[in-house]
Amino acid sequence: MSYEAIAILMFSSMMLLLMTGQRVFAAIGFVAVVSAFFLYGTGGSELGFTASMKLMKWYPLLTLPMFVFMGYVMSESRIADDLYRMFHVWMGPINGGLAIGTIALMVLISAMNGLSVAGMAIGATIALPELLKRNYDKIMITGVIQAGSSLGILVPPSVVLVLYAMIARQPVGQLWLAGVFPGLLMAFLFIVYVAVRCRLQPHLGPALKDDELNIPMAEKMRLLRAGLLPVFIFVTMMVPFVNGWTSLVESSALGAVSAFVVACLRGRMSREVFENSMRKTLGISCMFMWIILAALAFGAVFDGLGAGRALENLFVGQLGLNPWVIIILMQLSFLLMGTFLDDTAMLVIVAPLYVPLVKALGFDLVWYGVLYTITCQIAYMTPPFGYNLFLMKAMAPPSISIIDIYRSVIPFVFVMVLALIMVMVFPEIALWLPDYVYNK
Repeated sequence: MSYEAIAILMFSSMMLLLMTGQRVFAAIGFVAVVSAFFLYGTGGSELGFTASMKLMKWYPLLTLPMFVFMGYVMSESRIADDLYRMFHVWMGPINGGLAIGTIALMVLISAMNGLSVAGMAIGATIALPELLKRNYDKIMITGVIQAGSSLGILVPPSVVLVLYAMIARQPVGQLWLAGVFPGLLMAFLFIVYVAVRCRLQPHLGPALKDDELNIPMAEKMRLLRAGLLPVFIFVTMMVPFVNGWTSLVESSALGAVSAFVVACLRGRMSREVFENSMRKTLGISCMFMWIILAALAFGAVFDGLGAGRALENLFVGQLGLNPWVIIILMQLSFLLMGTFLDDTAMLVIVAPLYVPLVKALGFDLVWYGVLYTITCQIAYMTPPFGYNLFLMKAMAPPSISIIDIYRSVIPFVFVMVLALIMVMVFPEIALWLPDYVYNK
């Protein structure tokens, strides 16, 4: 059997196992280890063990539990609630102000957690009921929460970019810094869209009534101080890293300790909060470690088969496609797979094929990691089976139907596609900050 046929058999076997409902890491790891055994004999059966040793020696992986713990402390201790109350008071006087504040809230939640589901949970449980109570259009605000929560996998500390860094063998710090400006750009475009639409159609996002805004300045300043605490934590974590005073792992530890101390000082660090944060951190960290382990094993077999070189020869040699056409086709394939797979599964399945090809075409792998992440965000929100769509349906009140949720994401998907095109045309949006920090 040819190497190409073996690669196709591995890929199809993996997809078949995923369709049966098996866990992603189990399906991918099983195919990798069994294929290695039949290809290389008894020595191949040690592939999984070798991958685990490589994973255990990857020092930057320590950032993963630190940042996840920081995010869950902020969420479980309800410190994130203060953010929304601050935006409610300070942004309420303008049309669409609370929706704009919700997007800003999502950016800050993303900078504390790195997972889209955290922003979705906070937005659906805190922001959505308040916005509905104040007569905001349910379709618009449903889209706002879904679009804003998707920033969690792009704005650092993105857990998805940690996984990409391991598979593509790229520095996590550079990838996180590369996600800063594209994430802020996307958030800015969301805000512009909401502001313009609410200016043209004020009934979609009415300003708060005078009696709701009649709050003493002392109370406003108190809420401002409380709401800015998460910003203080993020600054405490990122400034030393950007200036080269601490390593990435040390900065993640600073963030985790800062969140814990703030929760204690505000009297919100109970035994229950601590246990819940630790338990959820352990669950998320173990899940991603299993996925990375399976990805390393699967990628090792694929590299040995030369599947990446075969794909390069097909697109460039036989079909003679332009490198940019190939990149666009890759992004379209992510959009298609995103209708039935989550971001980690997509990355693990195609990274062994795409990453070597992107490198051979002469593109920057850090830049491509940002493109992949933005495309995952779009795929999360693309009907009929976008991941965020069903999360929203599970958390939204009964008055919001699945049709409402589908309609709500359409304008935001176009905004995200615009952001993707901008990052593709102007790579410096993603690459300037990591180049500046690492070349100082």
